[in-house]
Amino acid sequence: MDIRIAAYGVIIRDEQILLAHWNEHGRSGWTLPGGGIEGSEHPIEAARREIAEETGYQASVDRLLGIDTMVIPAAKRRTGSEPLYAMRVIYRASVIGGELRDEVGGSSDEARWVPLDEVSSLHRVSLLDIGLRLNAAEPADGVPPKA
Repeated sequence: MDIRIAAYGVIIRDEQILLAHWNEHGRSGWTLPGGGIEGSEHPIEAARREIAEETGYQASVDRLLGIDTMVIPAAKRRTGSEPLYAMRVIYRASVIGGELRDEVGGSSDEARWVPLDEVSSLHRVSLLDIGLRLNAAEPADGVPPKA
């Protein structure tokens, strides 16, 4: 089985979410900015690097929201002959610098701020919905409510 570990950021400000348009191997959809961890890179560093590559923004990684896993059967993969175990580390993040721009020569072809109330009408990958659910379940101040 192949294994891929990736890190992503949920970045929301002014009722808009920062998204990247993934477009690779004949498949596409709106998703969270982020991507695969390189070598011994820490997931936080991978999230920062990927957010910068895909959107042009420097980001702070503020809090771990959760980890999602899935197995993609070999028959459903575009490349590779083994099943793929994908682990996706999802963080809440914030923009701290840079300017919005599209990635050139990567797996995404557009970056955009999207109003939260328009996300449901987008053609999107499941990771976006997972990230939004995890973010909604986490209090904004990071402190769980008292029982």
